[in-house]
Amino acid sequence: MKSPCVEVCAFDGRTGWRRACGRTKDECRGWKKAQPHQQQRIAKELPRRLEKLGKR
Repeated sequence: MKSPCVEVCAFDGRTGWRRACGRTKDECRGWKKAQPHQQQRIAKELPRRLEKLGKR
């Protein structure tokens, strides 16, 4: 699975998610080594996270 990285690494202080892709630091660091099912689980969660960040 392709990485959701957009190379904008600004973090939201309240959630710990990156504002551009919605992942946590640990999720970003481990993306390449993660199993496909782990990547899919993370990717499925990202739209909800990004929507939540946008509503504040």
